[in-house]
Amino acid sequence: MDKVKKIFGGDTRQLGMIFALVALIIFFQIWTGGLTLTPDNVINIFQQNSYILVLAIGMVLVIIAGHIDLSVGSVAAFVGICVAIAMRDWNLSWWMGILLGLAIGALVGAWQGMWTAYVGIPAFIVTLSGMLLFRGANQYVGKSNSVPVSEDFQVIGGGYLPEVGPNTGYNNLTVLIGLLLAIGIVVGAVRSRRALVKLGAEVEDAWIMWVRLGLICAAIIGATLLFGSGRPGTSFPISGIILAVLVLLYGFISNRTVIGRHIYAVGGNRHAAELSGVKSKKVNFLVMMNMSILAALAGMIFVARSTASGPSDGVGWELDAIAAVFIGGAAVTGGVGTVVGSIVGGLVMAVLNNGLQLQGIGADATQMIKGLVLLVAVAFDVYNKSAGRASLIGMMMKNFRRGGTDEDTEAPPPPSAATETEPVSETIRQSS
Repeated sequence: MDKVKKIFGGDTRQLGMIFALVALIIFFQIWTGGLTLTPDNVINIFQQNSYILVLAIGMVLVIIAGHIDLSVGSVAAFVGICVAIAMRDWNLSWWMGILLGLAIGALVGAWQGMWTAYVGIPAFIVTLSGMLLFRGANQYVGKSNSVPVSEDFQVIGGGYLPEVGPNTGYNNLTVLIGLLLAIGIVVGAVRSRRALVKLGAEVEDAWIMWVRLGLICAAIIGATLLFGSGRPGTSFPISGIILAVLVLLYGFISNRTVIGRHIYAVGGNRHAAELSGVKSKKVNFLVMMNMSILAALAGMIFVARSTASGPSDGVGWELDAIAAVFIGGAAVTGGVGTVVGSIVGGLVMAVLNNGLQLQGIGADATQMIKGLVLLVAVAFDVYNKSAGRASLIGMMMKNFRRGGTDEDTEAPPPPSAATETEPVSETIRQSS
C-alpha cells in the first residue's frame, strides 16, 4: 500500500475523493447495465453540469478565503437575460455578447466586493441581498419572458469539436487533442525529472514515475476515445474545452502565484496574514469580483445550451456549487481547498444525479440523497478533525500511510500564537 501511495502521491483528501468518484462510476455502471459509460451519456453529463463546475471553480476560492456566495445563481440569470436582450435588440455578434456578459459580471462582482471588503458587511449577508436583488432584476429586465439567442452564441454551451480529416469512426480532433495532452504530460514529467537530477535534488524512483504516467495516459486515452466515439455530430463539448482551460488557469493561479497564496493565507488566519503584509481587503474584493465573473460565464453557457434565457434560470445553482466545493475537500472555516478537488466534488454530484435519473429515481428522492451525501461528508470530516482525529478522507486513506502506526492518528498539540502565524509568514515569504 505504501507503493500505491508513492505512485499516486498528492493530498490524501483529494486522492480519496478521486477513488470515491471512480467507485461511484463503477457502481452505477453495474447498476444501470452499462448505461453510465456510454459515449452519449458521458457527453451529456459534462454538458449538463459544465456551468455548475465553472461556478465551483470560483466558489472554491471564495470559500478558501473564508466567505460564501449565495448570489451566483441570480447573477448568472441576470447576466444571461441581459446578454440575450442585447443580442436581440442591438444585433450584437456572439463574441461581443460574451464580452458584454463578462463586463456585467465584473461590475456586479465589484459591487458585492466593495460591500464585503471595504464596508465590512459579511459576504453571507451581501450575497443574500444580491440573490434577491439580481433575481428581481432578471425578472424586471426580461419581463418574466424567455428570450432566445443566436445559433452562433449557442455553440459555447451546446457545440462540439468539429469533424476533420478522414472517417476513422472517431472524432479526429478529439483524439488528436487527447494524444497531444498525454504526450505533453509525459514530456513535461521527463524534463522535470532531468532538471532535478542535474541540480542534484532527490527524485523518486523511475518506476514510480512511469507507472503513474502510464495510468494517467491510459485514463486520458480512454476518456478521449469515449468522447470521440459518440453519435455522428458529437464529440468533446466546447463547454468542456472552456472548463479545462479554466481548471488549468485557476489551478496555476491558486498554487503558483502570490495572489493565490494570499487567498489561502487570508482564509487560514486573516490577522496573521495582515501582519505578514497581505492586503486582506484587496484579496476579498478580488475573490468576490472573480466569482461574479465566473457566474456570468456560467450563465451564458447555460443560456447557450438551452438556446434561450428565462426567468427560472439559476435557481439553486449556488447550492450545487457550494456542495461540490465541500464534497471536494474544502474546509468550512476556510484556508483549505483546491480547484481540482472542487471539480472532483462536482463530478461526484453529477454522476450521482445522472445515475439516479438513469434508474428512474424521482427528483424528490434524488434531492434527499444528494442532501444526505453532502451532510454526511462534511459532518464526519468536521467531527473527526475537531476531535483531534484524522479527517474522514484521511481515515479512508489510512492504509496508505507508512507503517500505519498510532503516531499517524495522534492529535497534535494546540499551536501557540507564534506557531500559528509562522506558517502563514513562511508561505507569504516563499511566494513573494
